[in-house]
Amino acid sequence: MTAVTPTADLAAAVEVLDAARSATVLCHVQPDADTVGSGLALAQVLHRRGIPVRVSFAEPAELPASMRSLPGVEFLVPPGQVPAEVDLLVAVDCGSAGRLGRLADRIAGAATTLVLDHHRSNTRFGTVNVIDETAESTTSLLARVFDAWDEPIDRSVAHCLFAGLVTDTGCFRWAGPGTHRLAERLLSTGIDGAGITRTLMDTHPFGWLPMLSRVLGSAHLEPDAAAGAGLVYAFVHRDDITGLRSEEVESVIDVVRTTSEAAIAAVFKESRTTPGQWTVSLRSRDTGVGLDDGVDVARVATRLGGGGHRYAAGYTTEGTPEELVAALLAELRG
Repeated sequence: MTAVTPTADLAAAVEVLDAARSATVLCHVQPDADTVGSGLALAQVLHRRGIPVRVSFAEPAELPASMRSLPGVEFLVPPGQVPAEVDLLVAVDCGSAGRLGRLADRIAGAATTLVLDHHRSNTRFGTVNVIDETAESTTSLLARVFDAWDEPIDRSVAHCLFAGLVTDTGCFRWAGPGTHRLAERLLSTGIDGAGITRTLMDTHPFGWLPMLSRVLGSAHLEPDAAAGAGLVYAFVHRDDITGLRSEEVESVIDVVRTTSEAAIAAVFKESRTTPGQWTVSLRSRDTGVGLDDGVDVARVATRLGGGGHRYAAGYTTEGTPEELVAALLAELRG
């Protein structure tokens, strides 16, 4: 495996998990399959050990449709049902407490907070922090925690772990040494890898197509941005996504980032509920095979209030489209 998480760190995670009498597992806002897959996998293991557990995320109000077939969804509760006090709170795939949204206040009522994550920009906001930036996904980190805990990975747990692995590696396009070994291990439990992948990444309603047409038709190219690396960006406005799921909105960046003339891509997504508030997805790539010259968008996102990985990051901001583009271009010049 590529991961270098010290055995001592895994042991610390196992120690607090093993001692828990009750647990809350929190996923990040606008959850993806890595955070939800991690949360539900952990909940299943805690439950079979007899530990009362709840899983939740602050927003949106419902779990994205593509993830509703994940095993363990019965452990999901709305934010209002997350207890104010708990023995152990576990944050999965969250680079900072702010990624928990309004559920961040539950940290104060937890006797112990465990953070399991693979974002380099993680702020270490837990009592115990197990962070491995070399991990392909947080679910791959969970697999090592379960091994250290001597907990078997059965078919339902493997389903959740595979969901995070396949999505965070972009269908294994960004796989590292060891990634396919983990995938083979998970697939050997009998899960339907092709079906899981299709449900999570390759299934959209017809309304996705006209939305893409509008959004991509307004894309802009800034070839001189980031010292000539180039930036391509597009805006997804509230009116563009009426009746569409969060999955459709989040998929836009994967189309925009294919632009050959730009090594950096950005998609600005307007809040459905708050005009002028935007979440921004950033992606970068090396300019050629075997090169290591891709812009570190995690550093850019961190300076703008967010975080992430070198090649994939994001942040939340406010302002007009013109102000947002100007701020990003200024950071890329820095």
